[in-house]
Amino acid sequence: MKTIDELINSLMDSYEQQGGVNLSESHNYPNTETVVSALKDLISLVFPGFKTEEYIDAGNLRSRTGEKVHRVVAQLTRETQKAMIYLRGTAASSHCISLAQQTILSLMEELPEIRRKVLLDVAAALDGDPAARSSEEIILSYPGLQAILVYRIAHFLHINGVPIIPRIMSEYIHGQTGIDIHPGATIGESFFIDHGTGIVIGETTIIGDRVKLYQGVTLGAASVKKSMSNKKRHPTIEDDVTIYAGATILGGDTVIGKGSVVGGNVWLTQSVPAGSTTIARQETL
Repeated sequence: MKTIDELINSLMDSYEQQGGVNLSESHNYPNTETVVSALKDLISLVFPGFKTEEYIDAGNLRSRTGEKVHRVVAQLTRETQKAMIYLRGTAASSHCISLAQQTILSLMEELPEIRRKVLLDVAAALDGDPAARSSEEIILSYPGLQAILVYRIAHFLHINGVPIIPRIMSEYIHGQTGIDIHPGATIGESFFIDHGTGIVIGETTIIGDRVKLYQGVTLGAASVKKSMSNKKRHPTIEDDVTIYAGATILGGDTVIGKGSVVGGNVWLTQSVPAGSTTIARQETL
């Protein structure tokens, strides 16, 4: 049996030989815990009083909001700087610092618009789920809405060139909800995820307005070759489409036409026209 010192020496040898250490003294990579902390503040800014244990009234709402805004800007600017410098190299550090601050301030400026979109998603859930009793119930408890909210924050950072941090956010909420939405996907307004567990929405997916997905839906790639990384690999779902549980739709050229219904457990690798209904083939024993 090794002594404690020998165990420590073994770990130090592993660090030296194999890497995988995020040293604070160097131009280090972002810290997951800090990003998630900032994300929780952002969620609380979208829905004040719903997601954190704090006393908020009309008298302190502004000051509470100010505290969170300052904290998010400080934390995410620092973590975004790390990501940009790590990716682009120390020679670009001064540019990265300025760009990081501008990007995070732009995110804060975008928050009212993100709130508008997410409240439309809440309304879509209330309208589309007979079991929903109120908007407040959806905000408090629906995992689909939580995943959509985080997607909308992460997507803004993704399209503005922030590396890794959007993925940290999306994978955090993936772990919380079982819903995997890549921040690169393009998703329209009034989006509703019902139940949600097991949903996968790939990086180049395009989803229109007023789309509804049930649990276990995969919007994926027909090929996972690395050479496809810069090509559209995932399907396009047009407006007013409903996709039921367990359906799998694959391929960058696959388009589900406006107003279509895709039944449960359907496997699709080709387009279907607007207004169509696709059901799984029934096997007779």
